[in-house]
Amino acid sequence: MKLDINFIREQYAVFRDADSAEWAFFENAGGSYIPDQVLKRFFNFLEYTKVQPYGLFPSSKEAGTAMDAGYQCIADLINADGDDLTIGPSTTLNLYVLAQAFRPSLKDGDEIIVTNQDHEANIGNWRRLSEFGIVTKEWQVDPQNGELNIDDLKLLISDRTRLVCFNLCSNIVGTLNDVKAITKLAHQFNALAIADGVAFAPHQIPDVNELDVDVYLHSTYKTFGTHLGVMWIKQSVMPKLYPQGHYFNADKPHYNMNPTGPLHAEIAALAGIGDYYDTIYEHQYGSTKLNRHDRAAKVFELFVNHERRLSNLLLYTLKNIPNVRILGQSEATSGTRSGTISFIPEGIKSSEVVKKLLENQIAVRNGHFYVVRLIEALGIKDPDEGVVRISLVHYNTEAEINRLCQGLKNIFT
Repeated sequence: MKLDINFIREQYAVFRDADSAEWAFFENAGGSYIPDQVLKRFFNFLEYTKVQPYGLFPSSKEAGTAMDAGYQCIADLINADGDDLTIGPSTTLNLYVLAQAFRPSLKDGDEIIVTNQDHEANIGNWRRLSEFGIVTKEWQVDPQNGELNIDDLKLLISDRTRLVCFNLCSNIVGTLNDVKAITKLAHQFNALAIADGVAFAPHQIPDVNELDVDVYLHSTYKTFGTHLGVMWIKQSVMPKLYPQGHYFNADKPHYNMNPTGPLHAEIAALAGIGDYYDTIYEHQYGSTKLNRHDRAAKVFELFVNHERRLSNLLLYTLKNIPNVRILGQSEATSGTRSGTISFIPEGIKSSEVVKKLLENQIAVRNGHFYVVRLIEALGIKDPDEGVVRISLVHYNTEAEINRLCQGLKNIFT
């Protein structure tokens, strides 16, 4: 079955706007557009229930119910228990809070493994624990393609390793890391697996139980929702953590790991993500008794096939341009890479490539994308120039990819 791209784009106000629709938007890794279903719940909350939730009067009750629906939707989508979720302002803040929650249980000489492929949020927060005697080891990428090799991890991990912190997919390289193999290795040494799924979640629907990670995080503003960060923590891990919320919320789900307090309307709007996937499911497959995660999984099968086809059109073009160096896999096959494709141009600055594409209403960006350690490992001297990143998702079209490919050919030939 083929994804009905016209139906998909009908769900977005931005694509119904004539001026906006002229732009081919390939900066989705920085933040995706929001469909009508999410906006409807968001505006409804602001219009009718913008009060403190969980009170006894009607609008307060409705606000609490709307927020509960948001929590439950995200839990259902990743096949988790809703009580195991913390939804904070961002994944960066969630990781900072998580590092502080682990700190009291770590001892002088304990080891944490981080990569130089991750977003700095899943590196720097752990490295800062060195002031308490915690040793950080770096799992380094191949400097040619930016990929991680699990054999290198095997040389780093030891009986002193307490945490292995990694991403399911780099927001620059795009290659899908073997999360199950990494997690299995971590558990063999009684270490915990801390998995950043921010660049993964727009392209694959995870099942946290199947992944078997101990902590999983992603950002909803990159998965067609409001600007929030999701953190799921396995129940067996919680006793190792020191609560970071107010002391009287130490045993309260959603609050014990959230020192900022929940963002009411933004959380309520998350239920719209499930509505969006259900709308697509019903359009493509009709009605069914599948649960929400399984419905979303079927929808993401369509997304993956669509994105893979578009990615290969772009990768084929880039492979035939002699003056670019593709990072990650040069072909998109099932389970190998996301629709985030970055390259390093030769003979022209990354920023100049971006400017020339912008002249043709093709929206991409360049830079380090908060992964400066990776940029340095790749031998790029100016992190601000960094790489050219093209990030597509399921609502991008073949016509947009063709425009992009022609624009690249015009720049380099």
